[in-house]
This record gives sequence, structure tokens and C-alpha cells, in this order.
Amino acid sequence: MSTPTGPAPGLPVRMPRPRQSGRHRRPEPVAAPEGAPTLVLAVPGTPSAAVRGLAEEVVSIARSELPGLEARIGYLEGDSADDAEFPALHVIVARTATQRVERYELAKAAGREVAEPEGPAAVVVPLLAGPEGDLISRIEQAVADSGAGAELTDVLGPHPLLAEALHVRLSEVGLARADRARLFTVTTAADGIILATVGGEEAVDTAGITGMLLAARLAVPVMAAALDVPGSVSSIAEQLRGAGSNQLALAPYLIGPELSEGLLDAALKEADCAAAEPLGAYPAIGKLVLSKYATVLGIAQQPQGSPAL
Repeated sequence: MSTPTGPAPGLPVRMPRPRQSGRHRRPEPVAAPEGAPTLVLAVPGTPSAAVRGLAEEVVSIARSELPGLEARIGYLEGDSADDAEFPALHVIVARTATQRVERYELAKAAGREVAEPEGPAAVVVPLLAGPEGDLISRIEQAVADSGAGAELTDVLGPHPLLAEALHVRLSEVGLARADRARLFTVTTAADGIILATVGGEEAVDTAGITGMLLAARLAVPVMAAALDVPGSVSSIAEQLRGAGSNQLALAPYLIGPELSEGLLDAALKEADCAAAEPLGAYPAIGKLVLSKYATVLGIAQQPQGSPAL
């Protein structure tokens, strides 16, 4: 057993790894700059314990990638009360601006030499894979209503990491091979993928870019459809079957909270096929959220993908 002063005699002691030298040396980890704006994750959809858990996991991933990152979660459908369980987005953004000023004033009162805050008080990153129509407009309005100097980033996609996440979700339910390197057969693997999004034609066009990346990974046709456009899913299913795909699968190009209840079930009935789970808190989502934040700050922080599947 260990003692209060260290490990007991005879037990191995964990020592820090020596730094590699030369061109293989790992770079020093990047940390959030002092006084950097707060990252505010803008979460759409109806707040719930499950949605909060997902958002907290995404923020946790972002923090692990950038030590010192200050991050908050604001809900588009949240409550404006000060002690709200699910605080509204505009309230959180306004609060970050107020807290930034308060910290500066306290530091000055304490006699510390601190630079006056510059740039945005918060960087707001939508928890959305694509440009999902009305949701983006409402997030923009919430940021404006906050009255704070906040900057809103683009949505997370399209991006190769999202194609990776879609591949993983399909493989988890046996609808795709989990590993391209090992050419084993999955008897339930789909030979045609419907990439399901929401937000109309603009969202379909954007999803189609990630769809091409997914098609290259799976070597099967992938076509995007809008869950919120009547007949879109059934039309794409017919096109895929007409082109020779007999075993279809639906891959939600959605993180989860933005998906209205019953919309996915209705699409599955239209397409008459199996489906993967939404992207959820897949690690790539947290990395892309951080990448959007880092781009605003000019931090050299690029999301790194997992090893190719």
C-alpha cells in the first residue's frame, strides 16, 4: 500500500516520460491564452437531463484538448431565470461579458497590472453539424439579444471527422464494416446510405459534402435527404434502390438535441430501413467545437482524427 508520503517500498514509481528530441519530439500542449473569451456552446432543442449530459461531455472533450479553457453551456430553449437549471443562451452570453468586466475591475482594485479586455467576451459555437435553417437564425438572435460583444462561429460541418463519426455510428449497429484494413464481411452491412439531416435544401447540400467523404470510406453510395421536407427521404430511398442498392441504412447527420421527436421514426417508416444512432458526444464533436473557437482566437489548434477505420 501507499503511504501518505509516497508509494510503499518495492512498488514501482510512475515517472514522467522523458521528452523526445529531434523531429519526432511532440509539441508542447497549447493552453488557452490569459484573458481569452469564454467558449459558449449553443445547444438547440428541448433541454433535458440527457441533452445536458451530452453537452457537458462535448465541453469536457474541448477542455481536455485546450487546458485552461473557460466554457459554458447555453440552451436555445432555456430559461431566463438567474437560477435556471437550463440557462438560456442569451443569458449565458450576457453573463460571461459581465463576469469578464468584473474580473478586470477586481484585478485593478487588487493592484495587479492587467490589460484591459479586448476582443469578443464570448465565442458562441452552435452544437449543429449543418446549417439547420431556423435554428441558426434563432441562435443569431439570441446572441444579439445578449447585448454582449460575442462572436458566433459557423456550424461544425462539413468535415472529415464527421464522416468518421458517421462511419463509427453505422459500424456500432452492424450497418458498416468497423475496419477497412481487415476485409471481413458484415452480413448486415448496408449497400446504400441515406444521410439524414434537417434544414431543407441548404442543409442537404452541405450534408452531401460529408456524404461524399463517407461514401469514399464505405465504398457504397451515400445520398443526403432532409427529414423535415415531406417526401425527401422516400425519394432518396427510391433513387438508391433504383441504382441497385438493396439494403439501405439511414445515418443521422445530426448531433441529437436538434432532432424533433418523432421525425426520425417517421423517416424510417418512409425508407423502410435500419438506422444508426445520431452523432451524439462522439469525440470528434468536441474537437470540432474547439477548432471553431480556436480559429476565432487564431490559436494553432487543429482537430486530429482518430486512426482511419
